[in-house]
Amino acid sequence: MSKEIWINLPVKDVKRSREFFRNIGFNINPNHNTDQMAAISSGEGKAMVMLFPDPMFESFSNNKVADTQQGTEAMFSFGADSKEEVDETAKKVKKAGGTLFGGPAERDSWMYGFAFIDPDGHRWNMLYMDMSKMPK
Repeated sequence: MSKEIWINLPVKDVKRSREFFRNIGFNINPNHNTDQMAAISSGEGKAMVMLFPDPMFESFSNNKVADTQQGTEAMFSFGADSKEEVDETAKKVKKAGGTLFGGPAERDSWMYGFAFIDPDGHRWNMLYMDMSKMPK
């Protein structure tokens, strides 16, 4: 079995979404970068998020795209190496046109993060976890 995972995500405008994620620090995979798709990743790139236009996504999911204005279909989380990285990324998200809906703030005395909505209404959060303070 492959050691990678690909998450497929519908977007209204691949170019706009690609630039949003590039501006907040995600990597863009040049092998999957066209008008009809973009592959983004963070860190070591073991998980790839594939951005597809709504009609293409619907064609291979055999289902309608969820209305992100009415509900949340999923929340995507990614890690940070420090509280400072969380704070910097939160600033980048706001500057790039995302909407913060939580934090940056500490949670449960061992996690620090923030949550945001991308231009297509998908919800994300970034967390720094201090494992030395994690309750046992």
